[in-house]
Amino acid sequence: MDRTLVRVETASLYVRYQRDIGEARPMDSLRVAWWVLLYTFNLIDAPRVAARALAQLEGMAETALAARCDDWFRIYVAQHVSDAARIAVQRHQERGDLVAIVTGASPYAARPLARMLGIDHVLATELEVEQGRFTGKPVLPLCYGEGKVVRARALLDRQGIRLRDTTFYSDSVTDLPLLEAVGEAVAVNPDPRLLRAARQRGWTIERW
Repeated sequence: MDRTLVRVETASLYVRYQRDIGEARPMDSLRVAWWVLLYTFNLIDAPRVAARALAQLEGMAETALAARCDDWFRIYVAQHVSDAARIAVQRHQERGDLVAIVTGASPYAARPLARMLGIDHVLATELEVEQGRFTGKPVLPLCYGEGKVVRARALLDRQGIRLRDTTFYSDSVTDLPLLEAVGEAVAVNPDPRLLRAARQRGWTIERW
C-alpha cells in the first residue's frame, strides 16, 4: 500500500492528522519518522513497534477508529493515490484477476483505499477486538515479512489459486518472503536494498 498504491508513507500522514486534531505532539512525528527509517532498511523490530502502537488503542471502539480512518483517508491520503497504481489495478481487474491489498497497516487504514480502487480483498495486520472495543493487541501473525505469505496463502487457498500463479508489487525489502514466493515479483519505487535484490533476480522494476 505505502509507496506503491499511495506515493507516501501513510503512517506519517496519520500522525499529521492526529496533530491537526490535537492528539499528537511533534515528538510523535519524530518517533514515526524513526520507525519508517528502520522499516526502510529492514531493521525494525515489528512485533515490539506494533505492541507499542496498538497499546494506545486499548478501549477504543472499533467503529470509532473505522470512522476516523475514513475521514483521515479522504482529507490526507486520497490525493496521494498514484495514477500508475490505478492503471495497474484496473489492468488486473479487466483480466479478471483476484486483486488484494497486502499491507502491514491495519484494515481500517487500508479499506478506504480498497473502496476507492474497487479492490475486494484486504490482507492487513488485524487488531484484536472484544465486545466492540480494541484490546490493544494484534491478531498474530502480523501482516509483515513471513506473515504476509501466511495471510496471502490463506486467501488464495480459499479461492483455489496457487501462490506461484500470482503477481506481487512491493517497495520494501521487508517483503522479500512474499516476493520470492510468487510467480511474478515487481519492485515498485523500491528502497535501496530491494532495488539491489530486484536487479540480482531480474525482477521487473517500476516507478509509480
